[in-house]
Amino acid sequence: MNGRELLIGVTGGIAAFKTAALVSRLVQAGAGVSVVMTRSATELVGPRTFEALTGRPVGIEMFGPGSHPHIEMAERAELMCVAPATANFLAKAAWGLADDLLSTTLLAFDGPVVMAPAMNSRMWEKPSVQRNVEQLRRDGVQFVDPEEGYLSCGARGPGRMASPETIFDVIRSLLKSPPNADKRG
Repeated sequence: MNGRELLIGVTGGIAAFKTAALVSRLVQAGAGVSVVMTRSATELVGPRTFEALTGRPVGIEMFGPGSHPHIEMAERAELMCVAPATANFLAKAAWGLADDLLSTTLLAFDGPVVMAPAMNSRMWEKPSVQRNVEQLRRDGVQFVDPEEGYLSCGARGPGRMASPETIFDVIRSLLKSPPNADKRG
């Protein structure tokens, strides 16, 4: 992954703490990693955690530095991964809604996209969530499906975000081609 440019989106699921381990692993493998967080995500993991791991500022504000931060970040990255991807974010992505920096960046991004959903089992199994996941799969999004196990709400079942190592392996497999080969010019 040496020299590859990645964009990691973090949404407001409790599994956001696992994303820090994923980002650390990607940086250790030589990737340049930029992080975009939703406001809800910042309530669970501080942006400074990701700044320390990446050595880069974290994008949060839609109208932050630069004239078009969503375009600039989307053009720099070769691959985008959203982990955790909450039910809310999956719905916005499936319908093309863009009301924050992460969702507008996703719409501006034209390379491979990986999503690692995380939510309560009942939420994951809802027909509306499954329809959104199916639409995103048809749109070409690569999913790292949630695992079954103990959830933060105390329940057991499908909904745990996949392990950072599993997500790392999916990203690595998608980046087997040379840098920038996946980006459309």
